[in-house]
Amino acid sequence: MTIREIISQATRQLEDAGIPSARLDAEVLLAFCLNCDRLELIKNPERMLDDAERKSFHEFITRRLGWEPVAYITGRKAFWSFTLEVNSNVLIPRPDTEVIVEEALDVFRTHPVDQPCILDIGTGSGAIALALAAEIPGAQITATDISDAALKVAKENALALGLDHSITFLHGDLFSPVHGTFDLIVSNPPYIGADEYEILPAGVKDFEPRQALFAGKTGLEFYENLVYQAKNYLKEKGWLLLEIGYARTMRDY
Repeated sequence: MTIREIISQATRQLEDAGIPSARLDAEVLLAFCLNCDRLELIKNPERMLDDAERKSFHEFITRRLGWEPVAYITGRKAFWSFTLEVNSNVLIPRPDTEVIVEEALDVFRTHPVDQPCILDIGTGSGAIALALAAEIPGAQITATDISDAALKVAKENALALGLDHSITFLHGDLFSPVHGTFDLIVSNPPYIGADEYEILPAGVKDFEPRQALFAGKTGLEFYENLVYQAKNYLKEKGWLLLEIGYARTMRDY
């Protein structure tokens, strides 16, 4: 089969299964299979696939038909200005989380601090901490997570990006492994409540780590603990930046 034919076939399969972004998923998975970028697929639509390539692609599409996220199939996800290693031990970084990075950079543009001390609570893949380390040379960054497996991924990402000397990774819940105070505390915490968790898309609920998503009955439990404790770890005029779910409003507090 040609690239054009196999993408069309896979797109139809994914559409029939009700999977959104079917064409994009097919293209991303084929590009990964062929070790090229999507532009190469567009430039060479009549290129024939050999048996090994077809078999590998078929396995990827079968996994996607089971709603496994594309990022877990490829083992990587673009975030900020780089690509991160991801697996089922970490939440898949979303573009929305880049807003935390943007806001943090804006804080230090408007309130300059020499070599700021930054704490990332629940770092997961290390996405936020790594973006800030890349953008703020000299920043002293600490990143924590309750999951050893997640910290392993974050450390591997830091090493791959040459930022392993810029971040201290600590294992523990919330502030338990942390000492000292910080100019900025950031977090993309779990914020899914019990009712919401049950109606999450299969690709999220069945594959992404529950610990990184589920926050308790209301979805506010993590915020309540984090905000209450944060005052003990912020420097005078320090900042606390948190991602919050779209379903949450200030009246929840």
